[in-house]
Amino acid sequence: MNHFPLFADLHGKDVLVVGGGAVAERKARSLLSAGACVTVGAPEIGRSLRTLQAGGTIRCINTSFAEDWLDDIWLVIAATNDRSLNQQVAAAAQARRLFCNVVDDPELSSFQVPAIVDRAPLTIAISSGGSAPVLARRLRERIESLFDHSLGTLAELARQKRPEIRRALPDLAARRGFYDWLLDGPVFQALRRGHEDEAQTLLDDALAAGQTIRPGKVVLVSAGPGDPGLVTLKALRALNEADIILHDRLVSREILGLARRDATMIHVGKTPGEDHEATQSRIHRLMVEHAEQGRYVVRLKGGDAFIFGRGGEELEYLADHGITYEVVPGITSALACAAYSGVPLTHRDHAQSVRFITAHRHKHASPEEWRAMALPGQTLVFYMGVGQLDGLAAQLIGNGRTPDTPFALVENGSMNSQRALYGTLGELAGQAAKHSIRSPALLILGEVAALGPRLAWFGARISAPETEPLAALP
Repeated sequence: MNHFPLFADLHGKDVLVVGGGAVAERKARSLLSAGACVTVGAPEIGRSLRTLQAGGTIRCINTSFAEDWLDDIWLVIAATNDRSLNQQVAAAAQARRLFCNVVDDPELSSFQVPAIVDRAPLTIAISSGGSAPVLARRLRERIESLFDHSLGTLAELARQKRPEIRRALPDLAARRGFYDWLLDGPVFQALRRGHEDEAQTLLDDALAAGQTIRPGKVVLVSAGPGDPGLVTLKALRALNEADIILHDRLVSREILGLARRDATMIHVGKTPGEDHEATQSRIHRLMVEHAEQGRYVVRLKGGDAFIFGRGGEELEYLADHGITYEVVPGITSALACAAYSGVPLTHRDHAQSVRFITAHRHKHASPEEWRAMALPGQTLVFYMGVGQLDGLAAQLIGNGRTPDTPFALVENGSMNSQRALYGTLGELAGQAAKHSIRSPALLILGEVAALGPRLAWFGARISAPETEPLAALP
């Protein structure tokens, strides 16, 4: 460890910033937010700093640096563009045993200002010791996404209640358990929903009872199509809080790698030829069993759980058994595959509506449904249809879709292994077989699919020779 991490209480303490430009202003405002009494010194003071001075927020010394500026100062920041002056400030501070930061000059600095994740009173700081500040800022951006803003409210509530918590729970182990309950249980969940009065009541009731029981819950998390960059911030938080993760077969390894390292992973994915109803019943039982044992359960599903993901059935089961649950929506495969293969699902000139269809349904569709699907001016998106392309094409053509209707068949959408096959409906099954398209793949059918070969930007593209770009059509 090259630097000892330290959080300084600067409330009411005098701090000096040497410099009068934009960098000095930035540092001054940061120090003010920490409660410091800020003095800014430079021959030329910028307009924004003068505005702060006029408002009585800071004090300014409008002359060249002098060592007596350091009298009664606790901390010094040199923020000028003159290295020799910065050296002079650093030397004067060192002589007085004052900590000094010289902006963007770790060699002259005795402390570094870290990148901050502010959830006041909770503060997270990241520092590279001045060697790679850009890296520290990038890590801060990632960490920002992991911590809900209501954590600050929780920390403040815990600070206010700290004496009562100590009186009610004198045993250290019990007190630690209580703080775990605060973070994992209903108090924090109430704060995340914006219900501060409810959170206060829950905390008070728990203290009055002298014990806390961590209630389990299930969070139905939609993982998106596979690209970990498409996972939402709420999904990422849930993965980092989970005790148990029940995940589907198609959830990528990269997304599972985002989860809390000590979470228990349970594969519950369905495979072809398996009794899917028996598998679904097992998923239901596992969710309830673990939640009833007080665990934080994430039910992790590919795509979006409410688009052909049986998410509604799982929530019904949880509701029937009195289990607390939340839902984190995700990017469904249709949106991702279309975007990654250059196919707009709607287009002002060519498609004014979209239908999401599970290919398993086609065997039971009525003639009226097939005729409605064959109408022009719409985009059809078929999920789970790779093994049924012959039947789909025959029904659509038989009910009025022309054989030259463009399609895009996207395999492993949004993943590095993505392949997009473009062609026309009459050759759909033959081209898919020729190029060995395998599940998971999603079929997009309609005039807009002809845009794909020209607009695609990701993955491998395969175009049948007969396919023309949409722009060339009349």
